[in-house]
Amino acid sequence: MYATRRYLMCPPAHFRVTYSINPWMDPAKPVDLPLALAQWEALRDRYRALGHTVEILDPEPGLPDMVYAANGATVVDGRVLGARFAHPERAGEAAAHRAWYRAHGFADVTEPAHINEGEGDFAVTSSWLLAGRGFRSSPLSHGEAQEFFGRPVIGLDLVDPRYYHLDTALCVLDAETDDVMYHPAAFSLGSQAVLARLFPQALLAEESDALALGLNAVSDGHHVFLPEAATGLFAPLRARGYEPVPVDLTELLKGGGSVKCVTAELRP
Repeated sequence: MYATRRYLMCPPAHFRVTYSINPWMDPAKPVDLPLALAQWEALRDRYRALGHTVEILDPEPGLPDMVYAANGATVVDGRVLGARFAHPERAGEAAAHRAWYRAHGFADVTEPAHINEGEGDFAVTSSWLLAGRGFRSSPLSHGEAQEFFGRPVIGLDLVDPRYYHLDTALCVLDAETDDVMYHPAAFSLGSQAVLARLFPQALLAEESDALALGLNAVSDGHHVFLPEAATGLFAPLRARGYEPVPVDLTELLKGGGSVKCVTAELRP
């Protein structure tokens, strides 16, 4: 039986594409805000229908990227390492996230000294904290996270700007068994070797599924919520005993994120 989870999401009330740093983002392309909200609500409702708890972070005017709630912090064993964003457009989100965690019973909430973008670049398994670097989070944040959480951090170098965060190139399918899926070409040759050594049975995603942000997924250990366009992942996931749950977040993809980007996991 899969374990139910507790997630944090922020409605796209002020969502718009304000800058472009990857192929999915185009500030000139209009966002259908009612459709974006409907897509977000459909994902929220699917989580709840499967027994998960969804907490809501209220959006704030002037912070259009708050819908990407995964970037605001990393929570492990009830301890919260806040974010420090790389781009000034998102800087104000960090304080809003820390305030939410403190107001909702998280006693150990830390403001980081170094740039990290939360679960965008940190992925939690039972053995390690996987940590991306290369485009957003500073390598210095890895040591900071290791000291704060007291668990080994494995640094992974992202080399393709289309995969600017770790959560666009790798997904933890089952934290208890250290089962993951990832797209090898998103990583340096050395990081590919590390991943192959740590996860020899990993599901390797093809480029077409990675470009559809199929790895920007959320798994509860059985259900895998992922973009509906990543069709090449459905059969391999089923063969491993997982149940793919296709989701349409095409409006939010315009801002560079999908299922994982809009979902922060609150690990007690």
